[in-house]
Amino acid sequence: MTAPLAAPLAAPSVTPLATTLVASDLDRTLIYSSAALSLGMPDAQAPRLLCVEVHESKPLSYMTEDAAGLLERLADETVFVPTTTRTRKQYQRIQLPGAAPKYAICANGGHILVDGVSDREWHAKVVNRLAEECAPLSEIRAYLTATTDLSWVRKHRVAEDLFAYLVVERERLPAEWLGRFGEWAGERGWTVSLQGRKVYAVPKPLTKSAAVREVARRIGATLTLAAGDSLLDADLLMAADRAWRPGHGELAESEWTAPHLDVLAERGVAAGEEILRRFRAAAAG
Repeated sequence: MTAPLAAPLAAPSVTPLATTLVASDLDRTLIYSSAALSLGMPDAQAPRLLCVEVHESKPLSYMTEDAAGLLERLADETVFVPTTTRTRKQYQRIQLPGAAPKYAICANGGHILVDGVSDREWHAKVVNRLAEECAPLSEIRAYLTATTDLSWVRKHRVAEDLFAYLVVERERLPAEWLGRFGEWAGERGWTVSLQGRKVYAVPKPLTKSAAVREVARRIGATLTLAAGDSLLDADLLMAADRAWRPGHGELAESEWTAPHLDVLAERGVAAGEEILRRFRAAAAG
C-alpha cells in the first residue's frame, strides 16, 4: 500500500551509533537502466544483476548483486539517504536492497520523506522560498510551450508542481534555443541543464544540498558523504565532506571537479558498485 504523501514535522532525532550520513543520487549513480549499464566485457564475464525497479510491468533499473550486498551493509553502518530528482511516485517504484531508508530526498530537495511520508513543514518552507525568490512555474511553462517545436520535443512534464522538464530528441535540439532559454530563465531565478534526453528547468533555491543539510542536522551527522553524476548533483557534492562521481555523466563530460571530490575511472553499473565500496571505506575511517 502506498504511504500517505504528507505528514507533520518529525522531531529531530539523534542516531548515536551512526553519525555518518551517506547522500547518494540514484539514477546512473547507484542504479542503472539497461541502456546505461555499460557492460563492456564478454557476456560470459558480465556480473549478475539485480532488478530494483519495475515500471509498467517491465524491469527498468538494476544494480549488480555485489553492489546490493554492499548497500545492505552500508545501510547498517551509516544513515543512508537516497537523494534524487525523481518525484515521490517515481522514487517509490524503486525497491533497494535491505530495510527501507528512514530518510529519502525527492524532487531535487523539494520533499524530505521520513519513513516514506513527506515532511509538511520542510515542503512548505521550500514552497515559500521559491515563491519569494523565483518566477512562478506557470511562467516557465508558458515560455516552454511558446518556444519549443514538436519536431524535437517528445514530452512536456511538471514534477511535483516544483519544476519542469522536457524529454527531447537530443540530436535535433537547437543549441541556440537552449542558450536563450538558459539566459531567460536565469534572470528569473531558475537554472537550466541538459541531462541525457531531458532539459530541466529548476528554481535555483531548490537543491539537494539544502535538504541533505536538514537531514544531517536532525541526525547529528558528523561526516557527510555524497555521490552523483549529473549537473543537478553538483551542489550536493560540494556540500559533502567527501564526494565521488563516476566516469560517465554530465559532470564527467564537463570535467567538473572539487578539492574533496574523487573521480572514478569506472563507468556504468561497475561505477555504482565502486561508489558503494568507497562509501563504506570512508565511513569506516
